[in-house]
Amino acid sequence: MTHPATPVRTPLPPSALAGLDLADPETHARHDLSDIWRTLRAEEPVHRHRAAGSAPAFWVVTRFADATEVYLSPDRFTSERGNVLASLLQGGDSASGVMAAVTDGPRHRDLRRVLLKAFSPRALTGVVEKLEKAGNDLVAAAVGRPECDFAKDVAGQLPLQAICDLLDVPEKDRAFLLGLTRTALSSDEPDQSPFDVWQARNDILAYFGELAKHRREHPGTDAVSVLATAEVGGRPLTMDEVVANCYSLILGGDETSRLAMIGAALACVEHPDQWQALKSGEASIDTAVDEVLRWTTPAIHFGRTATADTRLNGVPIAAGDIVTVWNASANRDEAAFTAPDRFDLARTPNKHLSFGHGPHYCVGAYLGRAEIAGMLKALRDQVDRIELTGEPRPIYSSMLSGFSSLPVRLVP
Repeated sequence: MTHPATPVRTPLPPSALAGLDLADPETHARHDLSDIWRTLRAEEPVHRHRAAGSAPAFWVVTRFADATEVYLSPDRFTSERGNVLASLLQGGDSASGVMAAVTDGPRHRDLRRVLLKAFSPRALTGVVEKLEKAGNDLVAAAVGRPECDFAKDVAGQLPLQAICDLLDVPEKDRAFLLGLTRTALSSDEPDQSPFDVWQARNDILAYFGELAKHRREHPGTDAVSVLATAEVGGRPLTMDEVVANCYSLILGGDETSRLAMIGAALACVEHPDQWQALKSGEASIDTAVDEVLRWTTPAIHFGRTATADTRLNGVPIAAGDIVTVWNASANRDEAAFTAPDRFDLARTPNKHLSFGHGPHYCVGAYLGRAEIAGMLKALRDQVDRIELTGEPRPIYSSMLSGFSSLPVRLVP
C-alpha cells in the first residue's frame, strides 16, 4: 500500500517561542519550526534565547544578511570556543586550536590550506568518478523491490563510501565507522545516552590515531596521509591535529550529504511536479543539487562566541555571548530567496548557507555536491516514481536535521 506524504513534524505556532528550547534535540525531531523562524525574521531577527537548566542564554540569528555578517566576521564572532550549541553550552570545545573547524586566524588559515589539498577537484578526481557508478549500483539494487529503506539501503551507503575512499579507510572498517558517526552527531531515538555519544567520539579518535600513525610511516596519496605528512610553519602537524581533523572530515563528509539525499527523495515524493522537472531535464542536476541543499539544510545551525562587545542588526551583544546562526531559517529568508517556501529544482541564483559561508566555508563542499549529484542522476535515470510506503523517522539532534528511516518503493 502506498502512503501519502504526511508531515512527520508538528508545526509550532509563534506563541510557543517563549517556552522553546532550541538546544533540545526533541524540539527539532518533533516540530516544524517554520512559523517560529518566520516570526523571528520579521519581528526579532536577533533573538535572546532563554537560559535552560544550567545552560546559559544565547543569541539566535535568523535572517540571511545577519547570518552572513556573522560568518564573515571571525574577528568579532569566533569559532574557537566551539561551533555548535552542544559544545558551546558546555563551556567550549576541547579541540580549539587543533581542529580547523574550531580555530580562527592564521592557524585556521594554515590548517585549512592543508585540508584543501586533500579536497581539491584534482585530488578528488578518482573519488568522484567512482561516485556515479556507486550511486547507480545502489539504486539498481533497490529498484523494483516491494520496499526499501532509502535512508539505510541507498543514501546511507554513498557518502561514507566516498569519504572513506578519500581517507583510504579499509573496507572492513567502514560499517563500524558509519555506526560511530551516526551516534556521535545524532540519534535515531530521543533517549540516547550521553555516555554512548562520548564513547563513539572517542572510538573515532582512537581509530584515526592508529591509522594516522601508520600513514605517517607509510604515506600514500589519501587525505589521512596528506595530514600526517603535512608541515605548517616549518613543523609537522602534531598527532592530535591530524586525528582531530580526520574526525572532522569523517563526520562532516558522511552526515550532511546523507541527510540531504534522504530529504531529496522525500521532497520528490511531496513535490511530484519537481520530480518530473528533474526527469524531463527542465531542472538540471546542478541547480537541483543546490536546491536540495537549501531545502533540506542538513546542518541547521552553527555557533560562534562574541570576542568583544559588538552589535548585530542594531542589537547589543556582549563579549563572551554565544551567538547561533540558524541556517534553517536563513535559507528560507524572504529577503534572500524568491518564494523561499517553494521547492524549485531549477532555482537560480541559489546562494544558500548549507555549507556555511566565509572563512569556514565547508572544505568538502565540492565532494558533497558530487555525492548528491550522483544520487540524483541515478534516481532520474532508473526510477519512474518514488512511492512512500511508511512514515519517515526523524533523527534527534540539535545540530542536524533529517531522517533515519525513509520507507519507499522505487518504481522502475
